[in-house]
Amino acid sequence: QAYVSYSNVAALTHLAAKPGWEITSTLDDIKIWTHEEGDVLSLKVEMQVNIASHLAFSLLSDFTFRQQWDKHFLTCEVLQAVNEDEKIYYITSPPTTGHKPRDFVILVSQRQTCKPSEPYIIAAKSVTLTSMPPSSEYCRSEILCAGFQIYSDSNSSCTVCYFNQVTSGVMPYFAANLTGSSKSIEDTALECIKFLE
Repeated sequence: QAYVSYSNVAALTHLAAKPGWEITSTLDDIKIWTHEEGDVLSLKVEMQVNIASHLAFSLLSDFTFRQQWDKHFLTCEVLQAVNEDEKIYYITSPPTTGHKPRDFVILVSQRQTCKPSEPYIIAAKSVTLTSMPPSSEYCRSEILCAGFQIYSDSNSSCTVCYFNQVTSGVMPYFAANLTGSSKSIEDTALECIKFLE
């Protein structure tokens, strides 16, 4: 368990530090970057938010708040609180055209920052729970690596970076963005900023 949570945080840190991110879109408070490697597309959304970093951390680390701003989250419940910093969630997503609704079992690991220059980290990845086997009404999907890094800019502002490593399984949700329109990601990011502020 300790290894899984460590590798969860390490994978996100490693993804964030990769060279070769390309910026694809810039709005006033939102920048979107992509990184391609083989059949894996990674996404980074950088948001400028006018609240303190520790507040953003506490709001974003509780995934049950997520459906308030992310329309890809239909339901979200805590299956297991492993400890103070690790929780396992069960999430369902609305169906995309011609597909069954998707479901996910994910481990979310959160880490407080140790130094002002270092980010708060909220890392998420799919895990297998015997008590939650795949069901026929949902298409069980996998999240390789996703999450947030939150950097403090001042006492009342921070930079929130959202990362998601997308495999072909999650592609339908991002298909629109790959054709050059990043509208749905921007909309979600705007909703996130609005929710936080």
